[in-house]
Amino acid sequence: MADLTSDSDRLIGEGRALLRDNREGGRHRRTPSIGEGSRRLKKSNLKARIRNAIMTVLAIWLAGGIIGGIVGGIGILGFTALIVACVVAAMVLSQFPRLKTPTRADIARGGDVRQLVGRTELWLEAQRPALPPPAVNLIDQLGVQLDGLGRQLEGLDQNHPRAREVRSLIGEQLPEMIDSYRRIPPQMRGEQRAGSTPDRQLTQSLETISGEIDSITRQLAEGSLDDLAIKHRFLDTKFGSGIDAAPLLAHKPEDKP
Repeated sequence: MADLTSDSDRLIGEGRALLRDNREGGRHRRTPSIGEGSRRLKKSNLKARIRNAIMTVLAIWLAGGIIGGIVGGIGILGFTALIVACVVAAMVLSQFPRLKTPTRADIARGGDVRQLVGRTELWLEAQRPALPPPAVNLIDQLGVQLDGLGRQLEGLDQNHPRAREVRSLIGEQLPEMIDSYRRIPPQMRGEQRAGSTPDRQLTQSLETISGEIDSITRQLAEGSLDDLAIKHRFLDTKFGSGIDAAPLLAHKPEDKP
């Protein structure tokens, strides 16, 4: 009994240690999402963790049942061991698989533009602590803009000029610009150089990228706006006069005999 208690305490202690060691892998859940793309990746990762934990716990109980059937029952000690094993497994597996911050190479790798947007948002979220406050505000704004841009690019040929332009803008130029800023020592980021500071240059560059994303989104949306206007004119031409005339006919005075 003492040995079982000692083993149980040891397993619980190891599980707690693993939980502390792997908390860094859960930082994405605590970091506010800047857009729907990164939020979708986090939700998918969380579902995978829950699924893995549930399947492992079920497997432990199934193994316990099989062993109990073979040896004629597992008894109180065996039942306690199953409980401890399930707790430890759930604690450990709740941290896996980790949602890793994409690297610059990950951002630009294959996949459709929607995946590119999600990876970029996740990467941008990890950069916020190292950026000046005005730039952080722009990062949050970029998240909303990237969501809108991603919706406009859905179904678009990945070799379309606009798709290639977006890949270059948010998959290459944006990460390169932020990485260049982060390579500057923190104490030098506020120093004047050639009439500006690295902090101000970063903020202005993010404003430029934000404006370009907005411009691309609006250009892509023009087709949808034109299509909506055409449908509206068609419906107005076909049904508008009839609908307007209906009340007049309803109130038209009857002809006197």
